[in-house]
Amino acid sequence: MKFLIINGPNLNLLGQREPGIYGRENYESLCRRLKDFAAAHGAAADCFQSNHEGAIIDAIHAAQGVYDAIVMNPGAFTHYSYALLDALKAVRVPCVEVHISNVHQREEFRHTSVTAPACVGQICGLGLYGYEAAMSYFLLQEKAGKENVD
Repeated sequence: MKFLIINGPNLNLLGQREPGIYGRENYESLCRRLKDFAAAHGAAADCFQSNHEGAIIDAIHAAQGVYDAIVMNPGAFTHYSYALLDALKAVRVPCVEVHISNVHQREEFRHTSVTAPACVGQICGLGLYGYEAAMSYFLLQEKAGKENVD
């Protein structure tokens, strides 16, 4: 299984930006952690981060036929990017939306995700483990599919 991990605006500043909310682990460390997690489960993961909506849309489009699943933290785009919603709906690559913090305990505007309807699920409030939880979901789905074929 091959994962594309997409991170949106400001996630390149992990470890620096509001560490009380997002933790002290930096972005490079997160990517290493996710690649190691994938490898330990016989999978692979590529990380992509951009502060630009169009670049994220391009990455989603390019995922089709290359990746089996997307794990995406759209950052603030979660709350208003209908373009990301449309991009996710346009490709046949399942996605789980991840948020490091519990968005439902934060400002009211963060309570609504316009991108979640194009995702198979949403994980929030589990810190960086949420990414691994999303990957685990897909790995279990793949295993269940193989067992049903055998």
